[in-house]
Amino acid sequence: MKKLLAGVAALALLSAAPVVAHHSFSAEFDATQPITLRGKLTKMDWVNPHGWLYIDVAQPDGKVVNWAIEAGSPNSLLRKGLRQADFPIGIEVVIDGYRARNGTPTANGTSVKFADGRNFFLGAPTDSAPTKR
Repeated sequence: MKKLLAGVAALALLSAAPVVAHHSFSAEFDATQPITLRGKLTKMDWVNPHGWLYIDVAQPDGKVVNWAIEAGSPNSLLRKGLRQADFPIGIEVVIDGYRARNGTPTANGTSVKFADGRNFFLGAPTDSAPTKR
């Protein structure tokens, strides 16, 4: 009986781990620090629970900084009309979003604009990020 109870308890703890790992917008990002980034895509991670875009952004002093941009899940991006093929390495994009609280070059993306004029919402519908800037 003790082994059964220990097994049930272990399963309950393991199943709760993904819920604990997810974060709210306000825990990591600052709604008072909107940012617009223009740069070239260096990597796209099409993964759950959030996709990530990585772009090289040239600073005024000429230094290039690689920014990590959190996006919605692949499923939410697909529903908005975005495909993984829309993000070839080297493409120039403009991303609006909100800076990370910890000061790293990380942001929560709200929209991505392509050179051809397409403009898409990047966030997941359940994100608590502000929707208007």
